[in-house]
Amino acid sequence: MTAANLPRVRVIACGAIARELVEVMRINGLDNVSVECLPPELHNRPERIPELVRARIRGARTDHDRILVGYADCGTGGLLDVVCAEEGVTRLPGAHCYELFAGGEVFAALHEREPGTFYLTDYLVRNFDRLVIEGLGIAAHPELQAMYFGNYHRLVHLAQSHDDALTTLGRRAAARLGLEHERHFTGTGALDTALVSVAGAGALP
Repeated sequence: MTAANLPRVRVIACGAIARELVEVMRINGLDNVSVECLPPELHNRPERIPELVRARIRGARTDHDRILVGYADCGTGGLLDVVCAEEGVTRLPGAHCYELFAGGEVFAALHEREPGTFYLTDYLVRNFDRLVIEGLGIAAHPELQAMYFGNYHRLVHLAQSHDDALTTLGRRAAARLGLEHERHFTGTGALDTALVSVAGAGALP
């Protein structure tokens, strides 16, 4: 299959997985794929995600052959699936990026072992203070921490990379919330399979 016959693919994605998307593209030589990211802060306002994604889908149609929505359900309560069905595109598998990276069976086992678990990816570990402590208002109102995390017992860092510095940050985040810390390496999980499938399957006529 020549490069000229490969479909032009646009991934409309959450900014929280941008680094992993670029890495999958690099490793697999997916030069026919481009990425447009929406702000990761939308996870604090998931009701806004579906229509913002719809607008990006329609904008990408003029110069792309295939579109992949780089979100799981991500708290939209099925509304993102409605948009994807109406627009005729697919999204990444799973209910959230934790399941995407860990895989359904592993994530289910982690949750069954301790339902009171707060999950972080590499991105969320890097941006813990900004997205969790500040984003949830805990910095300004410390009493909110007990309201948000009083029923949690464990923080699990689902790690996409082998990075000792991130492991240290994950431990600090757990200590900040008064939770036990665990780290599980996931790599890019199902992201690799999903992206390679949509980017390379089926040459154009």
